[in-house]
Amino acid sequence: MGGTVHVSVPATSANLGVGFDVLGLALDYAAEFAFVPAETLKIDGCAPELTGEDNLVWTSYLRACKEFGLRAQPLHITESCTIPPAGGLGSSSTCVVAGIAAAQALADLPLDRERTLSLATVIEGHPDNVAPAVMGGLVSSYVEGHSTVTTRWVVADNLRFVCMAPPYRVLTRDARRALPAMVPTGTVSWQVGRCLAMVSAMAKGDADAIRACCHDRIHEPYRAPLIPDYQMLHDVAHKNGACTFLISGSGATMLAIADGDERAANVARAVSEAMPKLWVRILRASEHGMTVRATQ
Repeated sequence: MGGTVHVSVPATSANLGVGFDVLGLALDYAAEFAFVPAETLKIDGCAPELTGEDNLVWTSYLRACKEFGLRAQPLHITESCTIPPAGGLGSSSTCVVAGIAAAQALADLPLDRERTLSLATVIEGHPDNVAPAVMGGLVSSYVEGHSTVTTRWVVADNLRFVCMAPPYRVLTRDARRALPAMVPTGTVSWQVGRCLAMVSAMAKGDADAIRACCHDRIHEPYRAPLIPDYQMLHDVAHKNGACTFLISGSGATMLAIADGDERAANVARAVSEAMPKLWVRILRASEHGMTVRATQ
């Protein structure tokens, strides 16, 4: 293929509280990537230390070429991503998905979302972020053999997601280490029932049901202490109209869900005033996963 391949991949939020390692949500805030065949590898638009051959977009492209039996070629890759790298909005998933999608597009292959998702899951190690990045919407996912199996819902249009990223990170390995090794069966049944209720409430846009069911017992009580401002922002968000407040992924990004633009604006304003260095965006759910287009 001549010309440029453009790939857009949405930011994502995993877990949604009671959907630990199962649920993920695509948001209407995307990372953009451009790929042009070149004589040698060149990567623009990211930090200098990320422009080498270990760049995640490039290594994902190479992995996809090997997996799909395609000839790899040097590329000029331009990244345009303002998703906070602090963790929790799927910035690494956008890179993985973009590289896999570009491999197919540059070889003039139709975009195969199922194969893209299965390979992205292998590269990422889990599907909860890559599944909504590929498929869009609210997605539950699990791995069966070599395949990633998904179920997808459209989120009601009244819900708004106030994303807030602090100016510090929580390392994924630390967030994983904080989790208990064993979970009582009573906690499992508590969680499963509320996870199903959360999916229904998100699809219906039922803020009262979200408020009632979204009380996680598996990961957030153990991860919240790793985020110094969690409790303060949690209290501020609830006081100003949020129906629930969550850790996005393993953190440090947090997410408040609000019913409608006015409540979301109140939450965003209040948390910004409480913590001026906070990165805050009011987002909608995105029905669209990755998109690919070519220009000459």
